[in-house]
Amino acid sequence: MKIGIPKEIKTNENRIALVPAGAEALTAAGHIVIVETGAGLGSGFGDEQYKAAGAQIVPDADAAWAAADLIVKVKEPIEPEWKRIRPGQAIFTYFHFAASEPLTRALMASGAVCIAYETVELASRELPLLTPMSEVAGRMAVQEGAKYLEKLYGGRGILLGGVPGVAPAKVVILGGGVVGVNAAKMAAGLGASVVILDVSLERLRYLSDVMPANVQLIFSNRHNLLEQIACADLVIGAVLIHGAVAPKLIRREDLRVMRQGAVIVDVSVDQGGCVETTHPTTHENPTYTVGGIIHYCVANMPGGVPVTSTLALTNATLPYVLQLANRSWRKALEESPALLNGLNIADGKVTHRKVAEAFGLAYHPAETLLD
Repeated sequence: MKIGIPKEIKTNENRIALVPAGAEALTAAGHIVIVETGAGLGSGFGDEQYKAAGAQIVPDADAAWAAADLIVKVKEPIEPEWKRIRPGQAIFTYFHFAASEPLTRALMASGAVCIAYETVELASRELPLLTPMSEVAGRMAVQEGAKYLEKLYGGRGILLGGVPGVAPAKVVILGGGVVGVNAAKMAAGLGASVVILDVSLERLRYLSDVMPANVQLIFSNRHNLLEQIACADLVIGAVLIHGAVAPKLIRREDLRVMRQGAVIVDVSVDQGGCVETTHPTTHENPTYTVGGIIHYCVANMPGGVPVTSTLALTNATLPYVLQLANRSWRKALEESPALLNGLNIADGKVTHRKVAEAFGLAYHPAETLLD
């Protein structure tokens, strides 16, 4: 099979979907790997390293897309890339379709086979291809939140961990999943006072056994949420509903109860955000202010640390890329329930229920497209 690795063109996206070691594994299995020139530079991998691993280097994106049966990316194809997609071509990447109707309709019209990293799901409900980037994003959320709490950036002027004799900042985390846990670890490690809100008592009981003493666990309801954000310095949105738009837990009017200069980092922005005032931003212009509250809503946060993110992501994705390449996408999905869960669109039909519900589209079970 011919596997294409185009350069990511989303603003300040420096990750690449395949490292040279992955190219070596694919070529050793008899496949042709086609890498757009310069695609790996942002992650520290040069063309010569891909050549040494057996990959072919092509001069531009048109060549990478045109030659490939399977395209492997990091982020969803953006509008300039849509014209390059052809019917029957398989694309394996983060799509987050439920957050964008134009993207969903464009990929339906393309006739491509769209397998989304974020909905590849194991029987245990684990999301193995979302987990590594959630780990990065959770840790970055605290790093970025701490920075924008500085007065220089319009924040309250609070040091996250405080100092002896001065209270630390309060960090409120909405959601106790992978993002929330990693954010809590970072914030607690820096000495902040941390609160995690979650709707699952089972999850809260588990977290009570593994979190340090400066992490408080509170059941999430409207009353408790408002009480906590009213005294928060940093709020981290870490809510995920598999494949669906994130619920709006913080409303526009709720910002009035928050402290001026507080910071919201909405990691849920890829799925539409869990704050009503969220809209996607970029690494170039990462923040905006609403009602005196700083919002950091970068839609590709891990792209800011591409070396770490690329290595973490490709460690997880390569086994699935090999399955798709070795067996063809239909056979691979027939044999792997996890990959089958990842199919979102094929033959112009939506095969993920939450995506169909988001835009009132017809839903076609993925199994029916494999016949």
